[in-house]
Amino acid sequence: MVGAARGGNRGRVEKPLKAPRPPRRRRKIVLSFLLVSVVAGAMVAAVALPVGAMAGLAATYATGHGDDLPDVLVHPTTAQASYLYASDGRTLITTFYEENRRDVSSAQIPDVVRQAIIAAEDRGFYSHGGVDVKGVVRALVANGASGEVEQGASTLTMQYVRNVLKSDPSLSDAERQAATATTAERKFTEARYAMALEKQLTKDEILTNYLNIAYFGAGAYGIAAAAKRYFSTTPAKLTLAQAALLAGLVQSPNTDSPIEGDQDAALTRRSYVLGAMVKTGAITQAQADEADRSRLKIKKGSSPNGCMAVPANHNDWGFFCDYLVQWWRAQSAFGATPDDREAALRRGGYTIVASMDQKTQAAALTQSLDVYGYNSARALPIAAVQPGTGRVLAMAVNRHYSLAKNPKGQRSYPNTTNQLIAGSGSVSGYQAGSTYKMFTMLAALEADLPLNTGFDAPSKLQTTWPASGTGSCNGYYCPGNASPSWMDGYRTMWNGFGRSVNTYFVWLEQQVGADRAVEMAQRLGITFRSGADADRADTSAADWGSFTLGVAATTPLDLANAYATVAAEGMACKALPVNSIKDAAGTSLGVAKPNCTRALDEDVARAATDAARCPVGQQSAFHRCDGGTATAVSGIVGRDVAGKTGSSDRNEVETFAGYTPQVAAAGMAANPDNPRDIVGSWVASSVNAAVARTMAAYLVDKPATRFTPPTRTIAYGNTPVDPPPTGGPTAGPTSPASSGSDRSNGSTTTPTTEPATPGHAGSTTNGNGRANGRR
Repeated sequence: MVGAARGGNRGRVEKPLKAPRPPRRRRKIVLSFLLVSVVAGAMVAAVALPVGAMAGLAATYATGHGDDLPDVLVHPTTAQASYLYASDGRTLITTFYEENRRDVSSAQIPDVVRQAIIAAEDRGFYSHGGVDVKGVVRALVANGASGEVEQGASTLTMQYVRNVLKSDPSLSDAERQAATATTAERKFTEARYAMALEKQLTKDEILTNYLNIAYFGAGAYGIAAAAKRYFSTTPAKLTLAQAALLAGLVQSPNTDSPIEGDQDAALTRRSYVLGAMVKTGAITQAQADEADRSRLKIKKGSSPNGCMAVPANHNDWGFFCDYLVQWWRAQSAFGATPDDREAALRRGGYTIVASMDQKTQAAALTQSLDVYGYNSARALPIAAVQPGTGRVLAMAVNRHYSLAKNPKGQRSYPNTTNQLIAGSGSVSGYQAGSTYKMFTMLAALEADLPLNTGFDAPSKLQTTWPASGTGSCNGYYCPGNASPSWMDGYRTMWNGFGRSVNTYFVWLEQQVGADRAVEMAQRLGITFRSGADADRADTSAADWGSFTLGVAATTPLDLANAYATVAAEGMACKALPVNSIKDAAGTSLGVAKPNCTRALDEDVARAATDAARCPVGQQSAFHRCDGGTATAVSGIVGRDVAGKTGSSDRNEVETFAGYTPQVAAAGMAANPDNPRDIVGSWVASSVNAAVARTMAAYLVDKPATRFTPPTRTIAYGNTPVDPPPTGGPTAGPTSPASSGSDRSNGSTTTPTTEPATPGHAGSTTNGNGRANGRR
């Protein structure tokens, strides 16, 4: 990065930097060419290079006018570390880098640092034109006998040239090796480029670029990384003693580093630099003596690199970080291929503010741990998403994001890097059970079936989809209700959803077509990561009768984001793990903006929400709820809320997805290593509460917002008169319940209280997936 102007003296040196009058640079450059050519010719006899070769080098050196000066020297493309912060923009999650470097502007580098590096490396910096002629003569004389470069004559400008060329990714390996070769030819090339460079950049720009590219040891590239690595500070706050120590490291950064090398050697070099600063007039002898007497106080700053390096006390952040990298690799804005994009993350110097809300993240982790703990084979991954933006607020699970070895017999707990929350690689997700009834209901509403669409739901339903095996009926798919005494009877979308009546929703799916329910799920962001599920969706979705009962594998993040679409009244947004991204130049990138499209008509989404208030213990706008499977959720959230429970076959997975207008969340209790492990219906209430408390944590400081009721038309269709209100459970705080009974079709509703532990039907093997026993 080229600095615009030199900043004021922000170090702790009283005497200002003495800047000599600008030299007549063009004249000096010409004289340098001539002098070096003469010296080169004079040294031919002494140097172990053929006369022709030396003469050719001298001629090239003398006649070069910089026409072939690589653009990278004027506009360096050094690798920059990218910083990832939490949503507050201040809390560092981690950094990503190939080289730990972050460029700073000229104004951010104080005079004390400039003075120290000039005194240590190039006292004539302001008076030469890129090449120190006296130094060249001295070096040639010293090196003449061997023909090798044993004594340097490099100015800061020449060192800068070498550093850029050896690290430029656009050069070939051979070109980068040539930039560090110990040969006279390399010296000549550096000198020629240095003189050409000084015709295009100011001294301040060259010095700023040098300080940004120089290696200071201990993995720190550039003055900003060095200040943080050795003293946990910024360049602007470096003291005289600190600046002198850092300036002394660039000559031998590995051996002299007080962190990785010899502290005595570092102090010796510091003394040398302080003495040199006295000789240049930058400081007084008294200042030098005081700084030299100061004790070496190294305060190592952390330099985390990648998702494995998140703060140790927040290793749960690793799962969010892992998802961010997964998302980044999918964004074409950062490169042509996933690997190119990840390389850009590690070299591009981005400032990334993640969408992860620390308060919500902490709540999600606490809730997951309260259910299972770190040492349980079973897991409760939880994800939370912001409706209307898709921004991911939290991703937590009762696991450490770590490569540490697990105790014998414990395959992936308490430590794992498997993406249990968002899915990836071998993690395709878990069966979400009846939460998928939402997609069937949306498809039905979109097909102009109103919320009061009624059906006398039996205990078992013989469908029109062919099936065979245990649980089939007369050669057809035949699902059953989990708790017939509480679920059977005349149902509408309101109480069919509230009581999670399987036979009602399979019947409803027949009315609209299973393929439309599958398409609805995909439209709302459900990804079929299982090969079998993806193939089924592509080739035979119309025959997937069990789809509405949640037999496809999904992840908490996909599910939360799909429900967020309903919360946002039909606006579907791609899951987004960032709030903002700025490149190294500070330009905000559009890739961080929400990517949303209208997936549902507003009234369709509002109608689905009206029914989805029934399961959580609240009342619909039309007072049609009369029982729910997660009635405790309303009291935990304390404001308008909707959601749905889900139990897979044999209760191997227990799921809850919920939402308010401001947050959507989902949690899925399962055994990631053993899908056949039965987590049990008894954990369902804990899962419901865990998700509800995660949402409540996000809502603490947010104003209460209300759901917008749907129109009467989508609720009742062409019914001329509203039916009387239904007697329902205790309503939520924002929707008072009314009493009464539903006499539709001449039948009385079933009891309004759910059983403590609903039963479940046996397994059905029918080619549609395990379908029975879901609620």
